[in-house]
Amino acid sequence: MPLNRELFSDADVLITGGLGFIGSSLARQLVALQAKVTLVDSLISEYGGNLFNIHDVRDEVSIELTDVRDTKAIAALIKKRDFLFNLAGQTSHLDSMADPLTDLNINAVAQLHILEACRLYNPDVKIIFASTRQVYGRPEYLPVDEEHPTSPIDVNGINKMAGECYHLLYNNIHKIRACALRLTNTYGPGMRVKDARQTFLGIWLRHVIDGKPIQVYGDGRQRRDFNFVTDVVEALLRAAGDPASEGHVFNLGHWEHISLEELAALLVQLNKHGRYELIPFPADRKAIDIGDYYGDFRKIRNALGWSPEVQLERGLAVTLAYYKKHHGHYWNSST
Repeated sequence: MPLNRELFSDADVLITGGLGFIGSSLARQLVALQAKVTLVDSLISEYGGNLFNIHDVRDEVSIELTDVRDTKAIAALIKKRDFLFNLAGQTSHLDSMADPLTDLNINAVAQLHILEACRLYNPDVKIIFASTRQVYGRPEYLPVDEEHPTSPIDVNGINKMAGECYHLLYNNIHKIRACALRLTNTYGPGMRVKDARQTFLGIWLRHVIDGKPIQVYGDGRQRRDFNFVTDVVEALLRAAGDPASEGHVFNLGHWEHISLEELAALLVQLNKHGRYELIPFPADRKAIDIGDYYGDFRKIRNALGWSPEVQLERGLAVTLAYYKKHHGHYWNSST
């Protein structure tokens, strides 16, 4: 079923986390659809915002340098919007364990304030919340579908689950149209590569380009699935444009499942040089490692017509080429 892209022409759209990886990619697509786009971002160095992410559409979007924890500022920005893509969040699992209250304030408390602002000032807005597969914890079976028990194993997963539940509650009780997408490993141009706060794949890309060994924890047999960022953007747009999404959570995922050792080998192959090494798990990472994970995305395919299109090898090649060209804007930046 095709997406009615005309829905976004002249629509007033707010994207929290808009200078980050996924938010900026979404903004670029919405600009192409002739939406009026406002990006909210704090540009806090640990959280992935980078002005270069929107260098090609900078004159076609509005930017508000605001933290989602600033309740008065966010409330003012929410008024009169048609769509709210709620992508801002603290994404580091390790940081959530070291500083749980900051994670709570961003991923749960701020989400409740955002929803209250919608209820009070803009009850007609459509909200798409970026959740995470981390809410499931260690899988009891594979592939993981939406009926799988939710049992997060770190603070980040608990707080993201709370944020997700708030969105569904406001949909069900206050009739604020909302849904949540449980993202898996998203990758592509604009992803954070300075460290592993956003995803381990970012630092892997940086290391292979710099000629440093990719460090794979454990035996490297953990299997994962990955979504290229354009596929994630398409899922966000479909969730925004289709009433069938409202009140639901949806897994994203991919047909391809690959072990981490195989992924490291593929990166080296595509880069045409480099190497990887298997090393023991650091204790703090081992405690919150989920093992194998890949998602069952039949629900979103059946309800919204979404399926991933970009194969992993092609997506990785595009991403490597991007960072080889633009590494100066990312290696020592906030992203």
